[in-house]
Amino acid sequence: MKRVISIVLILLGARLGIMAGGADAPRLVVGIVVDQMRWDYLKYYSYTFGDGGFRRLLSEGYSQDGCMIDYVPTVTAAGHSCVYSGSIPAITGIAGNNFYIDGRKTYCASDPDAETVGSPSAEVGRMSPRNLRVSTMADAVKMAQGFRSKVIGISLKDRGAIMPAGHSADAAYWFDNQEGVFVSSTYYMDALPSWVEAFNRANKQSRDIRYTPEGNAIVARMAIAALEGERLGQGELTDFLAVSFSSTDYIGHRYGTRAPETEEVYRQLDAQLASLFSALDSLVGKDRYLLFLTADHAAAHNADYMTEHGIPAGRWMEDEAAPRLNEWLKGEFSVSEALVKDILEYRIYLDHEAISKANLGLSEVKKAIIGHMEQADEMAYVVDFEDIYSRSIPREIKERIVRGYNPKRSGDLQIVLQPGYYGFGEGSYRDGTTHAVWCPYDSHIPLLFMGWHVPQGRSPQIVSVADIAATICSMLGIQVPNGCIGKPIIFQ
Repeated sequence: MKRVISIVLILLGARLGIMAGGADAPRLVVGIVVDQMRWDYLKYYSYTFGDGGFRRLLSEGYSQDGCMIDYVPTVTAAGHSCVYSGSIPAITGIAGNNFYIDGRKTYCASDPDAETVGSPSAEVGRMSPRNLRVSTMADAVKMAQGFRSKVIGISLKDRGAIMPAGHSADAAYWFDNQEGVFVSSTYYMDALPSWVEAFNRANKQSRDIRYTPEGNAIVARMAIAALEGERLGQGELTDFLAVSFSSTDYIGHRYGTRAPETEEVYRQLDAQLASLFSALDSLVGKDRYLLFLTADHAAAHNADYMTEHGIPAGRWMEDEAAPRLNEWLKGEFSVSEALVKDILEYRIYLDHEAISKANLGLSEVKKAIIGHMEQADEMAYVVDFEDIYSRSIPREIKERIVRGYNPKRSGDLQIVLQPGYYGFGEGSYRDGTTHAVWCPYDSHIPLLFMGWHVPQGRSPQIVSVADIAATICSMLGIQVPNGCIGKPIIFQ
């Protein structure tokens, strides 16, 4: 009887190892997001890869080839928050990179109560996770260990560091392009740690590196510096390091999916990943860390590139859409006020106050807009969020709209362009590309696991990006984040 009890206690202790810092727990979880990485890049650019980066992930780890983003808009902030929370914009509140809260246009990571730490740039550090309404798996790891472990987020983009690290992080660091250094905010600390100050002195940039491979290189170096400076994964508890590589996104927007510049950034990223993996092997131990790599979204091929090869594609002039729609509405309803407040990431925000003052009904304005806009050749659907189930729309598209709709932040109408079309406006590059729609070119992303308790293999099974957090938490034997709707992936 005593032997049976002992076996049960041993098994229970192994399952709950992370909570006690036991032997059957990884010393570090590493999350890597490659901004704007299409799933097919793993094969398309494979001829540029060495043995220690992507090829190591594929040869030693597990590739889930059917990982899909099952909501819209497929943009950076929504993607990072979904990967790490196991949730969707309808629940996380991160309805896009920008959205409206209580009538005010709001950047996803903005926090007027926070101040910059590490730079004289005032605005760059007014950031925190306050707009994220759920916890992340990094929070879950912290909570499971009585908030004694360390969590660090690193990215060029503030949202790429903040959303993954969650609410209870020890730090999130992002890049001040004007000063050429990594910064944080008073949400996390009052002063930069000495190792960050030393890193900034040694790596200060005198030019904008976002659109070059050096942007990813400095993030990789910063991640290794964090491993050393914070001794991540080198104690008895399970720490968490969240790293997001953003230059792939900047370069993709400017040059497109098939440009020499894009090929080069992935060639160099592969080498940078190899350096990071080598540092993890040395500092933490090859079998002592659990790592995953995915993307926050993918990207469309350039419209001109597609039409040159006879494939339907085009651009929708996004910046002109709201002014043109307002002019049409003024004539249609004989009003002088603008009835459309904004169009953000294919979401239309109506001015409810102006509509009421004009003695118009919200539903009649919506109906008029839908009828007018759907006449355009590039439009597939314009959908009333509150009346979506009455529309004859394919279930796959309808579900993505519902999952991305946050009633307090997403506006009134969802624009769905024809496949191959994308928004084009100020800041867009004619030779480049963009993203944000439901189509597979924006929503099919890589998902690879490597390290602690990960078998070698691959699967074509379709899974949701929300399943990543559920999988990591299941492997660790801890509760999932509080808004998680994902399901653990079974390695086959």
